[in-house]
Amino acid sequence: MSRGKKLDLFIGADIDDGWAAVESPRKSKIAKDIIEPQKHFLVFAKEKRRGKTVTLVGEFQITKEDASSALKTLKKKLGCGGSYKDGWMEFQGELKDKIRPLLIELNFRFKNGH
Repeated sequence: MSRGKKLDLFIGADIDDGWAAVESPRKSKIAKDIIEPQKHFLVFAKEKRRGKTVTLVGEFQITKEDASSALKTLKKKLGCGGSYKDGWMEFQGELKDKIRPLLIELNFRFKNGH
C-alpha cells in the first residue's frame, strides 16, 4: 500500500440480516412502581473499588428526580461524592453511621440489623 491512498474495506454484512445490538442485563431490576419513603426498607452494602471504600444504600423505589434531589442534599451534608445507579445510591467512603440519621430524617426506614 503506497502512502496517501486510503484502504477501502467492505465486509459485506448488513445490520438488517438478523444482527442485533448486544444488551447486557442490569445488575438489579428497576422497579416500575413508586413507593413512598415510609414504606421503604433500605439496606447498606460496602464495596471496595480501586482500593477505596464505597457505601451503597438501597434499593430505592422513587422517581429519578426525587432520588437525585435527595442525593444532592445528602452529598452536601456529608461533604462527599456520590451517584445514583439502578435504584442504589453510592457514596464515596465508609459513611454508614452518618447516612442513617439523614435518611431517617427524610422518612426512610431500614431493615432490622442494617
